[in-house]
Amino acid sequence: MKEIFRLCRQTTWWTALLIALSLGGAPQKAAAAGEHWVGTWGCGPQLTEPGNLPPAPLANSTLRQFVHVTLGGKQLRVRFSNAYGPNSVTMNSVHVALAAGPGSAGSGNINTATDKALTFRGAPSATIPPGEVVLSDPFACDLPPAANLAVTIYFGNISATTINGHPGSRTTSFIQPGNAVSAASLPGAAKTAHWYIISGVDVLADASSKAVVTLGDSITDGRGSTTDGNNRWPDNLAQRLSTNAPTAGVAVINMGIGGNGVFGGLGPSAQARFDRDVLSQSGVRWLIVFEGVNDIGGGTSAQSLTNAYAQFVDKAHARNLRAYGATITPFGGNGYYTPAHEAVRQAVNTWIRTSGELDAVIDFDVVVRNPVTLTNLLSAYDTGDGLHLNPAGYRAMADSIDLTLFTQ
Repeated sequence: MKEIFRLCRQTTWWTALLIALSLGGAPQKAAAAGEHWVGTWGCGPQLTEPGNLPPAPLANSTLRQFVHVTLGGKQLRVRFSNAYGPNSVTMNSVHVALAAGPGSAGSGNINTATDKALTFRGAPSATIPPGEVVLSDPFACDLPPAANLAVTIYFGNISATTINGHPGSRTTSFIQPGNAVSAASLPGAAKTAHWYIISGVDVLADASSKAVVTLGDSITDGRGSTTDGNNRWPDNLAQRLSTNAPTAGVAVINMGIGGNGVFGGLGPSAQARFDRDVLSQSGVRWLIVFEGVNDIGGGTSAQSLTNAYAQFVDKAHARNLRAYGATITPFGGNGYYTPAHEAVRQAVNTWIRTSGELDAVIDFDVVVRNPVTLTNLLSAYDTGDGLHLNPAGYRAMADSIDLTLFTQ
């Protein structure tokens, strides 16, 4: 088993699954001709900071988390990550179910008629070693596009202080003592707007279905969006894609991490996580790079950033991905702003627009900037900190993207 996990870390998820099967795992459903796995939801994992740890113990408790999928399907598999945890994590039981109805994700209620127990190489439980991931066995599930899917875990052993997670979920999670994986509701549960352990959901889709990965920081992660509203700009893009016939088979995988940078910041840097969070996603075809404002605020040069972008493009092209670059949005009025930092932003955006390195440019700067100052966000889009956008701003960003980019 340790050899399987080692291989999982060094290969793509699908390749790792095939290796695991060859080493003697439980039977899995083989993909039919023309079918392949496509990521319908994901988040960038990191070691959870102390201020974002669960408000109640996870050990011997039930954690119900909701994810807003993009592409629907009939066969699913779920990924769980302990990539940054120094201790093993035991999941005694894991169930998935659709949310009970519109708006019910914020209440914690599920449609019990859709409840499914997951298995892991045929077993009902799984232990994730430190630094590793596990993938559930594929399972049948009638998953509509743009649905809220509940992933409910009854934990055994899990550390209280060193937990793999994604702090910026913008989605309510529920923690209740004991085993309540199939409960229709979790009355009295502790609530928190963070995800823990879960890191991806794949659907088995036809060959024409593909995914776009949005690599970014808190603006992509959705700071300023509505909790349980799923109105980040990648959510809005996914909604547009799903209702546009030529792009209805395009999934969106949001790999934004709050406070993240190309070279540093919170969580693993974009450079450090690029292979995992972009290249190893199932069914990925397109990449949108929208990252760098935290680096600029910390004093990184334009040359360093554009060199890194060029490396991202080269790595994407080597995997037959199309790489799109989004211009850095204004931050006038924020603590990051200085004339020198603004000059770096302008230089970076000039490179994105004119270098010819990228397969296309998504000019978020033009869409959300104040046309008079050029250095500030439009007040109608500003959350008040000069950097992060509100739901109206995120809608404008998504609406500005040319959907034909995802037919190429």
